[in-house]
Amino acid sequence: MENVRVGLWGFGAMGRGMAKMLLTKKGLDLVAVCDLDPNKVGKSIFEILEVEKGDRKDVLVESDYKKIFTEKCADVVLLATDSFVVNAFPKIEYLLKQKVNVISTAEEMAYPQSQSPEIAKEIDRLAKENGVSVLGTGINPGFVLDLLVLALTGTCERVDSIKAVRVNDLSPFGKAVMEEQGVGVTKEVFEKGVKEGTIAGHVGFPESIKMITDGIGWNLEKIEQTREAIMSNVYRKSEYAEVLAGNVAGCRQCGYGYVDGEIKIVMEHPQQILPNLEGIKTGDYVTIKGVPNIDLQITPEIPGGIGTIAMCVNSIPHIINARPGLKTMLDIPVPRAIMGDIRDMIEK
Repeated sequence: MENVRVGLWGFGAMGRGMAKMLLTKKGLDLVAVCDLDPNKVGKSIFEILEVEKGDRKDVLVESDYKKIFTEKCADVVLLATDSFVVNAFPKIEYLLKQKVNVISTAEEMAYPQSQSPEIAKEIDRLAKENGVSVLGTGINPGFVLDLLVLALTGTCERVDSIKAVRVNDLSPFGKAVMEEQGVGVTKEVFEKGVKEGTIAGHVGFPESIKMITDGIGWNLEKIEQTREAIMSNVYRKSEYAEVLAGNVAGCRQCGYGYVDGEIKIVMEHPQQILPNLEGIKTGDYVTIKGVPNIDLQITPEIPGGIGTIAMCVNSIPHIINARPGLKTMLDIPVPRAIMGDIRDMIEK
């Protein structure tokens, strides 16, 4: 069997991390990389990543996606751009028409039928028409606050309520995420941005909540969300953001899912850069009330950057094996680490 061919669209923090991981795996070739950054275009990915090329074919970063993403150019393209379905759709549409499987990091793509049902239907139609599949995944949404929760409910006779909390460090994520979270701005700018929709905070609560309710058979009536600024008392600086004392270090967001007129799902997601500078410990916590009660704690948090990178790469064989159409984490096997030859996981 020939090596699995993988393309990358987006070579920012997540895209570069995926490339590094891909280059360590047996049985696959990274065949194309697209990015608009003029400081990267035309350069070898090995030079940018500071990785030895060895006997591998060189790959140059290309700005024109139509030049490299041609029909059946790859078995799958990892789309590491955007957060919202409406912005990711034109790229996904193009790739599907090239008969290429797609894995997207866009948070809303984790369960696009939640907020964009018509676009989700069109994605599903295009994928089936072209004999390929598309999946949205990441650490969250995609795992911690939805798939992991659903897996835990598999051990329950009955579920009465669910609470899921993720306290994490935003530092590994790139500029786009920092802007969505309002990192580095004043409180006034943050609050104005929330009202005007320019500061989204965490993108994904509606997707996670809807995935859970659909997964266990609850009829979701409505979702409510709140966002508030996390103010920093100290100076903080990460690779992609700088925060002065007195400015915003991140966003504390909560989501509530209503079933039968009651709040059945509570999600809390305070995330900021370098929380350790103020003594804040990170972690992932899931509490399920039912039969039996379940209380899961993971400390520190599963690192968001590594987690998203790994979820996307480790999902490659499963989206290739999937029947054509739009898929979610409800539809594919739970991704696991690929320690052997990836080709052994591909169904012939």
